[in-house]
Amino acid sequence: MKIKKGDTITIKKGKDAGKSGKVASVSPSVNKVTVHGLNQVKKTVRPKKMGEKGQIVAVSAPLAVSNVMLVCPSCGKETRIGMRIEGKDKKRFCKRCNSVI
Repeated sequence: MKIKKGDTITIKKGKDAGKSGKVASVSPSVNKVTVHGLNQVKKTVRPKKMGEKGQIVAVSAPLAVSNVMLVCPSCGKETRIGMRIEGKDKKRFCKRCNSVI
């Protein structure tokens, strides 16, 4: 998977299309990413203790990787990601400005 935790991405499809944010977590086995504060869904939480009330909370749901695009830190545009081997390291690079991410 070419998108990592901490990358800035833009959502291309869905109810939050056009919004951008930082990646909170990545699940490579199912090709999903979770973004801070985006793709919010309502979830009911049961009371833990006696006398406590249940709540409805908003939680960020995972998005498919195919529905997001990375924002390049150097040129600031949405871009595809390429992989390049430099010495013994495998580096990601921006396909638009050719800089290492």
